[in-house]
Amino acid sequence: MTMEPTAYRVGWLIDGSGNPAVSNRIVTVEAGRIQNILPDSSAISGEMAVVDMSDCTVFPALIDSHLHLVMSGGTEPGLRKHQLENGYAERREIIAAHLKQHLLCGVLAVRDGGDHNGDVLRYKHDPSNQPMPVFIAAPGRARRAPGRYGKLIGIEVRPGESLTKSVFQAESNRDHLKLVNSGLNSLTQFGVESPPQFEKAELEQVIAAARRRGLPTMVHANGTLPVQLAVEAGCSSIEHGFFMGKANMQRMADKGVVWVPTAATMKAYSDYLAKQGHRSDPSFAEVSHRNLDHQLEQIGIARQMGVTLALGTDAGSPGVHHGFGVKMELELFVAAGYPVEEAIQCASSNGALLMGLTDRGTIAPGMRADFMAVRTQPDRVPEFLHRISHRVVGGRIIELED
Repeated sequence: MTMEPTAYRVGWLIDGSGNPAVSNRIVTVEAGRIQNILPDSSAISGEMAVVDMSDCTVFPALIDSHLHLVMSGGTEPGLRKHQLENGYAERREIIAAHLKQHLLCGVLAVRDGGDHNGDVLRYKHDPSNQPMPVFIAAPGRARRAPGRYGKLIGIEVRPGESLTKSVFQAESNRDHLKLVNSGLNSLTQFGVESPPQFEKAELEQVIAAARRRGLPTMVHANGTLPVQLAVEAGCSSIEHGFFMGKANMQRMADKGVVWVPTAATMKAYSDYLAKQGHRSDPSFAEVSHRNLDHQLEQIGIARQMGVTLALGTDAGSPGVHHGFGVKMELELFVAAGYPVEEAIQCASSNGALLMGLTDRGTIAPGMRADFMAVRTQPDRVPEFLHRISHRVVGGRIIELED
């Protein structure tokens, strides 16, 4: 374990700001904080230990801004049903295993999107858990309209009960509020949109109540109208946002609403269905692939329009595995036109902004010394994300146990 104070000699540095990578830098760390970033020609104090990462690209610890820790990314029949029916003891072990997978891929903070029993929030505050350096933000149970999509991630608003009362009739120690305002994307018909689950007035009331409590609001919404209503109601972020259109992107840019596009879900569906061949309707794979292409087009347009994007994977969805989904989503951001440095920004400082982690997300003086190193050049970082050579957490190198 590396002792402080320490100087890290870096071959290439991606600092999380979105700026181009720079070469040959020294990052000095003391008391768990970054003290300075210097040219490699600078003299290093004799009191400092030196860690040589001169053959590595170093980047901030990553953030997955949308996932479901209690769910696994497997595609086995009956898995979703089992995940609703198993008990907390089993879910607790599943959550711990998923957190380790995130750490393996350089992720040190995750933003959960809710689960039916609120077990991720319970896990976060369970004192009997083994310490894990991955920070969790959790909403407990999401809220959905009666009879509509969202059983795996939350509960229905009971008939005759307002959305706001359903959410706040019993206070909880949640970190943010999760609302479901549309259905899923169709895999049989391209571009089909589901109607909103809640009216604008309902959304405005509950979002205002959340804001008074200091809680941001993440809203699952696909399609033009579900997204529009959530943005106009003042939500903090739109999750997924498939087929939301340019007008909604402009609204989000104007209002500072963050978009978490989770393109990896359609990539995973497309890959899985294509492998099924004769066992499934070939049109399903075609539609999911078209959904993916359309989402990548939207991501590229949003970048040009100045929308703030945060990287989220929806890990726990079929085919999207925890930790490794970040690698997939980073590669998709690059495919959509993001330079690697800007894609890393979406997966670090933009995620930190969304989660209110003011001292994380960038490699800069005064910030927490949380960064990762891979033995490759900057443009290949997403490809090498599962092969991290050094993990620095709070200024100390940590080793993962097998």
